[in-house]
Amino acid sequence: MTTNMGGIDRGLRIIIGLALLWYALLGPATGYNWIGWIGVVPLLTALVGNCPLYSILGVSTCPVKKA
Repeated sequence: MTTNMGGIDRGLRIIIGLALLWYALLGPATGYNWIGWIGVVPLLTALVGNCPLYSILGVSTCPVKKA
């Protein structure tokens, strides 16, 4: 599995994922806290460095290293 995410993309996904998880666990009880559990997806993709949707669409935000 190759990395297809750059540093900025990964950083933003970590921030968004943690914010959504915070909302699910510690946010105000509104009845929609389950939506916060969606934060697991961007967090996991950022930690792995590979986005399956990017692979399907042929997108890569990872800078290409030229030898």
